[in-house]
Amino acid sequence: PRYKCGISKACPEKHFAFKMASGAANVVGPKICVEDNILMSGVKNNVGRGINVALVNGKTGEPLDTKFFDMWGGDVAPFIEFLKSIQDGTIVLMATYDDGATKLNEDARKLIAELGSTSITNLGFRDNWVFCGGKGIKTKSPFEQHIKNNKDTNKYEGWPEVVEMEGCIPQKQD
Repeated sequence: PRYKCGISKACPEKHFAFKMASGAANVVGPKICVEDNILMSGVKNNVGRGINVALVNGKTGEPLDTKFFDMWGGDVAPFIEFLKSIQDGTIVLMATYDDGATKLNEDARKLIAELGSTSITNLGFRDNWVFCGGKGIKTKSPFEQHIKNNKDTNKYEGWPEVVEMEGCIPQKQD
């Protein structure tokens, strides 16, 4: 059998299936899929260096927005404004590509932590990270994976291996 987004098992009722992967070095972009809907990928040509973000309605599973923010050569201010504008009840999926940490400041890290991230405080230069959280959740998200950039363990020259994650996001209840 094939499950939504190609995940290994079916999600229970009132859950949204998701699968995501960080970028591979600076070559292959990240991929984010929710409910069999590929929201971001290199094929769709809507990914970029830095932090790639997809927003999904927490009640319906409908895609709301996708954006990427260059955290190497770009400015963190538009990213902070974007994070502040996310509505309560929104599912937030993030995946790094190339470098997602150089321009991150305390304000940006705090806003991402408020979405349920625990690894964002330790995210460093060229680390690979995928995260799925939500605006207004009161707990830490179980959906997060982080691989440190480490020259002794990197799979690629100067970059760690791709990090992939799949799961079932609980639908927001009133």
